[in-house]
Amino acid sequence: MQCVILAAGKSTRTYPLTADRPKPLLRLANRTIIEHNLEQLQGLVDEAIIVVGFKQDMLREFLGDSYNGIKISYVEQPEQLGSGHALMQAAGLLNERFIVMNGDDIYSRKDIEACTEFRYCVLAKKVDDVSRFGVYSVEGELVKDIVENPGELSGEPLANTGLYVLDKSIFETKLQKTERGEYEITDYVRELVKWKRRVHCRIVKGHWLPIGYPWDLLTANEQLLKQLEASGVEPERKGTTEERATLKGYVSVGEGTVIKDGAYIEGPVLIGKNCTIGPNCFIRPYTSMGDGCKVGNAVEVKNSVFGNNVSIGHLSYFGDSVLGSNINIGAGTITANLKHGNSNVKSHAKGKLVDTCRRKLGAIIAGGVHTGIHTSIYPGRKIWPGKHTLPGEVVKDDVV
Repeated sequence: MQCVILAAGKSTRTYPLTADRPKPLLRLANRTIIEHNLEQLQGLVDEAIIVVGFKQDMLREFLGDSYNGIKISYVEQPEQLGSGHALMQAAGLLNERFIVMNGDDIYSRKDIEACTEFRYCVLAKKVDDVSRFGVYSVEGELVKDIVENPGELSGEPLANTGLYVLDKSIFETKLQKTERGEYEITDYVRELVKWKRRVHCRIVKGHWLPIGYPWDLLTANEQLLKQLEASGVEPERKGTTEERATLKGYVSVGEGTVIKDGAYIEGPVLIGKNCTIGPNCFIRPYTSMGDGCKVGNAVEVKNSVFGNNVSIGHLSYFGDSVLGSNINIGAGTITANLKHGNSNVKSHAKGKLVDTCRRKLGAIIAGGVHTGIHTSIYPGRKIWPGKHTLPGEVVKDDVV
């Protein structure tokens, strides 16, 4: 079986993290998004066809032509005209039945496998807020329509997760552009229903982790670490842990990493390869750190996602924050992650001030950033790739 992974978009809502890279290469739980999905596809598909566009060379270089036994092929979507248009680009490489999935969401093997039991299937999830998603109308287990106004539906709305099982017969229909000027995969699903094909709807039983905004990485990272903690599998403990360091609960430590005396790490926490942690630092639950990271003396990190080669100087605090790769944090840099009024943190996305629905949110810092000593960062502020702050600077607005 084949799988088509849609990974061509520019993903402006996740700026600044995706200003210089495609969203499937964002990291959480010490894997990129696309790696998480390819790992779930092992044994289910022989080939993954990646639809690429924005910064496609980065994806091609990262994945190569295979991943853990799955053949990787690429097809370009030179102009992003919707999900249906992206799938059209792969039509010439497809054999018969195939899976389609968004390249910027994370799915579980349990749900992917459940969908493959049927010739045609979609994956949906019961949600409270459907403002970001399309909604399926179903009768029993079969899709009847995709509803634009979910307020008209009775019962719990079923959000479209962007995962489908289809076959090549869909390309017999010629899609029409929507009002937004795009071609949508959901119109293929509508056509199948019109043709009286039985399109099944499976409900998420494992996990579906949509990454629409930068702070969604924190939510998804926490859920994946909780699953690791509950799995019963012993965490990796490689590298060197000095005698007076404390590792409590599920703490995974990569090869070549040194945990120095006085470090207190409270899991679940993932630490990559060749890191230096401590001495005398505190790493709190739901933190993941990539390879080559350094955490200095008297640093506290809580519920944060770090890429590779992040260095945090002494006397710093990072809570509920997302950091890219190749970042140097000057000594005494502090992120504020809670507003005085205790209300939800708001952050800019695509020129609008968005309610993150998070009471606590620190900084969103893209790759290649340097902060000066004693930098203070307001909740929910963003720093764009390669930017820097001055010593003693107070970051009240995004640094673009």
